[in-house]
Amino acid sequence: MTRWRDPLALTDVPDPACPPDGVIVALAACGVCRSDHHAWTGADPDVALPHVMGHELAGTVAAVGPSCTRFKVGDRVTAPFILGCGTCETCSAAQPTACDTQEVIGFTQWGAFAEAVAVTRADFNLVPLPEALPFDVAAGMGCRVTTAWRALTDRAGLRSGEWLAIHGCGGVGLSAVMIAKALGARIVAVDLSDDALAMAANLGADITVNAAEGPPGDRIRALTGGGAHVSVDALGITATFDASLRSLRKLGRHVQIGMPVGSHETVPLPLLELVYARQLTLHGTRGMGASGFSDLLDLVAQGALPLDRLITGRIPLSGAGAALAAMDGAQSPGITLITDFTS
Repeated sequence: MTRWRDPLALTDVPDPACPPDGVIVALAACGVCRSDHHAWTGADPDVALPHVMGHELAGTVAAVGPSCTRFKVGDRVTAPFILGCGTCETCSAAQPTACDTQEVIGFTQWGAFAEAVAVTRADFNLVPLPEALPFDVAAGMGCRVTTAWRALTDRAGLRSGEWLAIHGCGGVGLSAVMIAKALGARIVAVDLSDDALAMAANLGADITVNAAEGPPGDRIRALTGGGAHVSVDALGITATFDASLRSLRKLGRHVQIGMPVGSHETVPLPLLELVYARQLTLHGTRGMGASGFSDLLDLVAQGALPLDRLITGRIPLSGAGAALAAMDGAQSPGITLITDFTS
């Protein structure tokens, strides 16, 4: 990418240098995410041009730095898009997404819309993949599934039997549907698209609500006997943030998953009516560190999360630009992956 919103050029660039404490990963699959769209439009302040996007990755180790001890050439791996330093207070507490010196694949450094990508501090940040897990499924986990997993399990503490409202049924919202179903929660899925709602129902949502038919907050509170225990804004716009708060019951927990950009960065907050009177809790969340993958991978191995059902498109590397441009309109449900890096 050399200019915001321009078509992406398929170009030869120098191979990334292997970090002394890291590895080079030869890409087998990479997701195309709405966060990449933010970068492409110039909405993410971390991105400087020229730039290579892409942060949902899976592949094999092609080179290993001299200070990396846990991995070898040929290992099947993935990595969180947020790379922690591994030694600060937050990293030591297994919360590297809050690391003050973090690097972000595809944002602060060149990413995985390429044949190869560098991963720094690999002993701390790299994740080994089970042999039975296909690369495309692993890449599909990279941002949307892992972010939804941490949002529901770590930030919200979602419990079996609780009601979860999901506002926005793109990749991260549909991931949240599948995860919540595996955790035994009851799910209300909200979107403007009938196709997205149909996919949410197919993946396990108990109730679907089309927000085009009117504000969903009061409807969700009626349908769930008082409101959701947990609600997530999976899109990151003012309307879904407000709807998420209004769908919660007293003492409910809101989690902000979607990244707000532009005019949505600052929103009205009904502090007295909702946060104070209903005693709501608001959580932010962003990505997940490498140490969080093990429980998620266990569920996948057990068959409780058939993540292949989330994949709705596979494209060559040259198709990444068109996939991003398509996100200017209504996003198709599911996850699109780059699986051919030769064209």
